[in-house]
Amino acid sequence: MQQPNNHPADGPSASDKLDDDDYPAYSMGRAAEILGVTQSFLRGLDAARLLTPQRSAGGHRRYSRYQLRIAGRVRELVDAGNPLEAACRIVILEDQLAEAQRLNTDLQHSLDQRTDRD
Repeated sequence: MQQPNNHPADGPSASDKLDDDDYPAYSMGRAAEILGVTQSFLRGLDAARLLTPQRSAGGHRRYSRYQLRIAGRVRELVDAGNPLEAACRIVILEDQLAEAQRLNTDLQHSLDQRTDRD
């Protein structure tokens, strides 16, 4: 049996794709099944422009694990009584807050390093 050729020019290996949170591994049907939602719920997230799934060669939506986590959070908010539009906005704001906190931590770390050198 011949060993697979794992040269970078060949692209990512199957195991790399499985570990990649952004790899579009799930069909709409499988994503809906995993999340316990309807396919129309996922189409609603696409229409709301919260998620933009990649498309297969045949035009079918394909979702990544990262996108499934976002859809799962929206479902939690909808299940708690929030309208879909409000749930999408909350998720966007949560994401923006997390990014701002990450940037703040990075900047504080850089400032602390400069202070230590001086």
